[in-house]
Parts: sequence; C-alpha cells; structure tokens
Amino acid sequence: MSTSDLVLGHLERVDLRSVWSNEAYDFTPWLSRADNLVKLGQVLGLDLELEGTEQGVGPYSADIVCKDTVSDRYVLIENQLERTDHVHLGQLLTYAAGLNALTVVWVAARFTDEHRAALDWLNEVTMEGVNFFGLEIELWQIGGSPVAPKFNVVSKPNDWTKQVATATRSEASVTDLKRQQRTFWEGLAARIHADSSSITPRKPQAQHWADFAIGRTNFSLSVALNSREDFIEVGLYLKGADAEAHFHLLEDEREAIEQEIGEPLIWDPKPGAQWFWVGTRWNDEDSTDEAQWASQHERIASTLDRFHAAFSARVRQLDATQYVPAALDSDDGYQS
Repeated sequence: MSTSDLVLGHLERVDLRSVWSNEAYDFTPWLSRADNLVKLGQVLGLDLELEGTEQGVGPYSADIVCKDTVSDRYVLIENQLERTDHVHLGQLLTYAAGLNALTVVWVAARFTDEHRAALDWLNEVTMEGVNFFGLEIELWQIGGSPVAPKFNVVSKPNDWTKQVATATRSEASVTDLKRQQRTFWEGLAARIHADSSSITPRKPQAQHWADFAIGRTNFSLSVALNSREDFIEVGLYLKGADAEAHFHLLEDEREAIEQEIGEPLIWDPKPGAQWFWVGTRWNDEDSTDEAQWASQHERIASTLDRFHAAFSARVRQLDATQYVPAALDSDDGYQS
C-alpha cells in the first residue's frame, strides 16, 4: 500500500464533563491514581507519590497532596474542570500555606490570561524552591479508541528545565554509603511488596532514612539507619503547627497503643517544636552489614505493619482543638 492510500483517523476533542461530571468525585480520584500521577509527574519533571486526597486545611480541603520523592517536599494539586477563577487561585494560596507545600500545581480546563500571568508573577517574586505550575488538561479520541488525556503546561517556574537537570546531575555525586543505603531501601521495598503489606514504599533514595504515608498530611511512618552508632529506629513522625497537640492526644492512648504494637515505645516530646516522634530503637544493628539485611528487612516490615495498624485510624481522627495543655487543665490554670 502506498502512503497516498493510507487511511488516517480523525482526532476529536472530547468534552471533559462527558468523562468526569464532578471534580471531587470523578476527576480527583482519577488523577490521584498512581499511574496518572506518573503521567503528570513526567510532564512536570517530578516523581510524585500520593499522600492523600481531600486533605483538611482548617475548614477547607485540598484536592490532592503528594510528595516529590526526590526533595521529600509536599506538592499541592488543585483541580478545576472549568476556566480558572479567582476562587481557586485563593484556595491554592490558602492550601499551600496551610500545608507548607513548596510546589503548587493548578490543573484546569482553560487558563485565563490573568491567571496565567498571576502564576508567572508568583514564580518571579517567590523565593527559590517555591514553584507554581499551571496545566490545561484536554481529552482526545480517534474514532472509537479510548479517550486520552493531554496536559499542556501554560506556566512553570523560571529555569525549571535547568533545575531538573541539576538535580539529575547531583545523582552522580552520591557516596558509596549513600548508594548502599538506597540498596537497603530497595530490599526493604521488595520485602514489603512480597508481604502484601498495607504499607506503600516510596521510591528508594540514597539517604539514611525512609518514610511511608499513613493517610494524613504531616504524619508519616519513618525508618532511620544510624551506621555510626549501629542502631535502627522505626516510628511515627509528626510535624506541622499542630504536631504538639497531636502528639499529646496520641500519648493519652499510650497504654492501648503499646499493647497493640506489642512493646513499650519511646515517646519523644519536644515542647514548642514543630516535629515529634514516637517509636522504637534497636541497638547493635549494623545496617552496613549486608549479611544482616534479610533479618533487618523482615523485622522492619513487621514493625511497620504493626505501627500502621495501631496509628492509621487514630491519626486520621485527631483533632488538635481537643488538646488542652496541662497548665490550663490544672486546678490552678485558667478556667473559662
């Protein structure tokens, strides 16, 4: 057959609302799927992993919260199946501040010139490391083929391509210890997958620690390796403005939590701090000795499962307004 006889399909644009009638119930669940976050991440130059959807920020809720596994920073995604408006722009900034998200992604059917200019301006005036993206989403189809999404970047940080290339080059400078640590996490991830665990590993990084989502922003399960003093720590990490309140609310259930996990835990209060930790430490564990990795991976995976079972529901139900500091709760304290 000559090329002149070749029959080509006709590319047709599909209305977004014909596929996703509702942003919260249709589009957000679709975009938050792991395979679709990979597609979005490829467009942005980020490695995205889901932290949660409809995440509470005061009386409001952010559509999608992810982590960039390279920087371990929060990425906020706000969705809009219509033309951009001032309401969503305000929500973006409110949610970003509440979540301390340094990367903000606004996905919409169409950007007005004013809102595109607003994102461009934010990228110009904010400090280095704060990034705003504007993406228009389209749906296309050829004949009876499945509908295909297409993301078009309409706004991005200045020199973003250069920043991504710099991050890629830095990978070549990691030390032998860091490479070994990444291999350790790869082995742990394989063990977790083999166990069909409720834990979802992130992309292994060349660093001494790893964290795992537990279903709420500012909370994560964590594993830390200390090759200098030969110990391994597994625990729950809390951060953010309400970390102290959340920590003490959990501490009120200390006896029940420790009974469920099966061992006494270290409760590490840090009055006035922005992060707290509760967990367990195993001494005399050499994480650089690869002969010990199989047993270490087994123990870590089992402990993470028990921590997830004990903390996941409790973490999601925490309400910082229910915490009353001891000084105010005493007879000598303030009485309302």
